[in-house]
Amino acid sequence: MDDSAILNAAAHVMGRTGPAGLTLALIAAEVGLAPATLVQRFGSKRGLLLALSARTVADVDASATRVRAEHDAPLAALDALVAGLWPAELTPEEYANHLAFLCTDLADAEARAHALAAHEAQDRATAALLAEAVERGDLRADTDVGALTAAVQAAVTGAGLLWSLDHRATLPERRRDALHGVLAPHRAVGVVARATGR
Repeated sequence: MDDSAILNAAAHVMGRTGPAGLTLALIAAEVGLAPATLVQRFGSKRGLLLALSARTVADVDASATRVRAEHDAPLAALDALVAGLWPAELTPEEYANHLAFLCTDLADAEARAHALAAHEAQDRATAALLAEAVERGDLRADTDVGALTAAVQAAVTGAGLLWSLDHRATLPERRRDALHGVLAPHRAVGVVARATGR
């Protein structure tokens, strides 16, 4: 079994248990391996979680490349990227557990560095798609791409926090709605349908 399958299993278990309940034994049981095998691969639970965090950066870059290839319009690709970060079947409890892990990352310098790198990868992908949308004329020519990138990131992240409280719709839907709200004032007149890919 390759490391990717183990890391996927770790992410699933993480959503179920939160930081307090996550053990190598639970992850090992999820993939049908002995806990000692995980220790051989990753050194410790912390090593496994660091590997999971490090992989997130590559996942964001790969997702950005994939969605751009799948959509004609950059804003449609951004819509798919924002909505696709979390699965539609994710529960608020699972999301809360993932947020709890993020909080523990902030207290660990190495883990925080990985989390920051993942955030920066999302920034790069978002900025590139927004810049392309400006060049295509889907967004107004005077759009400040840097400022809009920051606003998009803040809005979709905040949408997740609100969703964890009120449980309305799904997390991808809430993130998509937040994105559309931020982009609305910047859309070029007369090209809304083309810019969104709909």
